[in-house]
Amino acid sequence: MTNSTPVKIVETVLRDGHQSLAATRMRMEDMIPVLEQLDEVGYHALEAWGGATFDSCLRFLNEDPWQRLRTLRKHLTKTPIQMLLRGQNILGYNNYADDVVREFVHRSVDNGVRIIRVFDALNDVRNLECAMKAAKESGAHVQGALVYTISPYHKDEDFLRVAKDLISLGADSICIKDMAGLLSPYAAYSLVKTLKAETTVPIDLHTHYTSGMGSMTYLKAIEAGVDIIDCALSPFALGTSQPATEAMIAALEGTERDTGLSKDKLFPIADFFRGVKTSLEKDFKLNTNISIDTKVLTYQIPGGMLSNMLNQMKEQGAEDKYPLVLEEMPRVRAELGYPPLVTPTSQIVGSMAAFNVMVGERYKIVPREVKDIVRGKYGRTPGPIDPELMKLILGDEPRIDHRPADDIPPQLESLKQDLAAKGFPNASMEDVLSYAVFPDVALAFFEKNRR
Repeated sequence: MTNSTPVKIVETVLRDGHQSLAATRMRMEDMIPVLEQLDEVGYHALEAWGGATFDSCLRFLNEDPWQRLRTLRKHLTKTPIQMLLRGQNILGYNNYADDVVREFVHRSVDNGVRIIRVFDALNDVRNLECAMKAAKESGAHVQGALVYTISPYHKDEDFLRVAKDLISLGADSICIKDMAGLLSPYAAYSLVKTLKAETTVPIDLHTHYTSGMGSMTYLKAIEAGVDIIDCALSPFALGTSQPATEAMIAALEGTERDTGLSKDKLFPIADFFRGVKTSLEKDFKLNTNISIDTKVLTYQIPGGMLSNMLNQMKEQGAEDKYPLVLEEMPRVRAELGYPPLVTPTSQIVGSMAAFNVMVGERYKIVPREVKDIVRGKYGRTPGPIDPELMKLILGDEPRIDHRPADDIPPQLESLKQDLAAKGFPNASMEDVLSYAVFPDVALAFFEKNRR
């Protein structure tokens, strides 16, 4: 039976919209004037926390991310606040101990989060167990995410298997997380059909406009019965962000999947954010005019990473080798077991490809992170790692075949002691968690704001 219920919308302007186009620089003062209006729209959720916002608050905006969450909760009384969590990595780039993950999730919910989207870069659900269990315990809605990519090990049935594993861990809904804009319209139709036929939880689709296909992909997914789509208000849409909220509402008006939301209600809010965008460009010297880049469909590399890599190679006077690095990346990715290219695996594959090209001999220099992927420290890769590469990197060392976090002893108590020794003996649990995830950045913030 086809889905004839209204399509629900997650609004991303308060998180992924400005993370994608404005380097996550939106401040609390840029949000507060329209929070009550956003709350009245009738969105399924407002994605407003997690991802890179936590780091950005502390590092660039001199804001306490926990205070941001409490402020959002005070103004948003009707619409659930949604966050993005990197499983065992929380919001950082390493695995943390289970006690830190549990406490972080509990405090997030205590401070106002209602929906937690949890993902793992490798789709290794073992890395999501602890966070999902903690979220269930604290009464949040848990959304398990499938990181979408294209490879011989990422067919519809592979994604279905991951979705079923997530549901068995308690996922209340499933998100197809297409971070690089690789999901084409007909592939979306097929994947959503497969998931809807074999599961009963709501399916949410998250894409980026990077390749220019986003809105078409949403329409085909809606035809296949997708329940929820992630959109951004027009000033923070398109480019490397999500399809525009107002356009998707208009496209569905008068159909059986009509969202029931009023685009007219959104026009004044969008006008406000247009002004915010101008002030962010000026205050932080940003270029938010990011055009689509169809090369992502060949190289599968998120757009921002391509420009970073080109800049780094220019600095080293090696920009002539840039095309060779682009050709090398898919080879390295295949040899490393086809990891999806999302933080942190995109950076790891990219730097390995650059070393191979610049040194002129493949795998002569191997960064620690590459060794850790081969060793199993990030979890299980989707495909097998090239046996010759494994021998070269590991020799006779054994691989880790258990859940990587099983090797990490509890950290909370020692973090509290560390913070006390650094002059903050009465730190709140929230401050301890900020320190756990971003130690140096959090300390600098405390020196300025907690003395």
